[in-house]
Amino acid sequence: MLLTPLTSRARTARSRRLKATLLASAVSVCLVAASAPATPLGVGDRLFPYLGNPGYDVASYDLAFTYSGSNSKPLQAVTTIDGWTTTALDRINLDFTHGKVESVEVDGEPAAFASAGEDLVITPEEPLPKGDWMRVTVRHTSDPVSSEGRDGGWVRTADGLAMANQADAAHLVFPCNDHPSDKASFTIRVTAPDGYTAVANGLPVGVDRAGRTTTWTYRTRHPMATELAQVSIGRSTVLHREGPRGLPVRDVVPTKDRDLLEPWLKKTPDQITWMENRVGPYPFETYGLLMADATTGFELETQTLSLFERDLFTEQDYPRWYVESIMVHELAHQWFGNSVSPRTWSDLWLNEGHATWYEALYAEEKAGRTLEARMKAAYGASDHWRAAGGPPAAPKPPTPGQKIGIFRPNVYDGAALVLYALRQVIGTRAFEQLERAWVRDHRDSTASTADFRRLAERISGRDLGAFFKSWLYDEKTPPMPGHPDWKPTAPARTGKAAK
Repeated sequence: MLLTPLTSRARTARSRRLKATLLASAVSVCLVAASAPATPLGVGDRLFPYLGNPGYDVASYDLAFTYSGSNSKPLQAVTTIDGWTTTALDRINLDFTHGKVESVEVDGEPAAFASAGEDLVITPEEPLPKGDWMRVTVRHTSDPVSSEGRDGGWVRTADGLAMANQADAAHLVFPCNDHPSDKASFTIRVTAPDGYTAVANGLPVGVDRAGRTTTWTYRTRHPMATELAQVSIGRSTVLHREGPRGLPVRDVVPTKDRDLLEPWLKKTPDQITWMENRVGPYPFETYGLLMADATTGFELETQTLSLFERDLFTEQDYPRWYVESIMVHELAHQWFGNSVSPRTWSDLWLNEGHATWYEALYAEEKAGRTLEARMKAAYGASDHWRAAGGPPAAPKPPTPGQKIGIFRPNVYDGAALVLYALRQVIGTRAFEQLERAWVRDHRDSTASTADFRRLAERISGRDLGAFFKSWLYDEKTPPMPGHPDWKPTAPARTGKAAK
């Protein structure tokens, strides 16, 4: 359900064009778009300066995809965005590329549009004043093939499609304000031929069958960053079970692998309980695993439905304890990264450092892989990681065309090492209070490194400015409190990437 538009202007005062007039206006739209140069914008993120757009705050997305049955053909799509203007706008920039835009409307009226870089630049019929409610509707294609060679977007599976939009690839799939600082609610509708099943973030709110197709509709109950959107289309089975306190847990697996994957899937409710015992209640309306028959090279914490490669669970290359700890890594992200999202991409260490921290604690408890041994190895490699990728809170920008290049060891074990050092300084009790307060105080919001420092200082009663400066921003790793014998050594090996 779309939000009802509110407005400070009387929309009814606008003239409503007849169908013939709407058709004629398409020509003038193209002429206007061609006559005024469009300019790409951004919110000034240090790592992705052209990502996101200023001037408005998205409240909700309504995404409608029509899948033909071929994962090599573009999907027909309609994206509707409701939001508030935060400044007066004569143009609206959306992040979007690798799709064909067929038409754009602003508040029901045709609008001019043009591409600039990876932006879709929209010129409404009338400028929008500050504080105005706006609705932007874009009819477009969403092309799985054009996403290939890029880090993210649609992922073609053996029997359909899935999404992997981190760090800045949601705009390869749908027009959006593609930065985690602008979270919004989502309604996602997917129409596919009989024989396919579609699943998306949130809970199902409708299944409509018409002829030889079915439309599934899902809606989130909590705001979500665009990079966490997920749509699975495939010959899949959806398995249901119950988590703690009646939480609905649903997993999506290739139908042929249902029995093979069940021993792994049934572990999820206990893993949720394990996390809740450490940081507090699970923050969303549902959870589950999407096990895709695809090769991505990573696992991904898409909100309420984490993406995993099927082969992680079926090949014999990985020890059982390791696979389970990776499951916990993505689960931990539901608190750290999803519910509490990074204010900027330089705050990524807060996501990955915490997910790695709980991954390591789980491996220690369940498999005897001690946290201290892992942190000592990380300390040995930390100077090398900082030189290669920058310090944890100031990572080096990615190589052009390799946007997932920011996911380096310095924001995984290197960032978990910062948390270990912090626990050494403020003590275990204060550290555990900090973890619970962090996800409670910033739930459904965004937060920054500065926010984390302020909360740590308030809970511990200590000035931690020098600690965070050296551990998060220095080129060299500071001495580890309580472990004067730890020294930098050769680079440590890393395992399978778990974003």
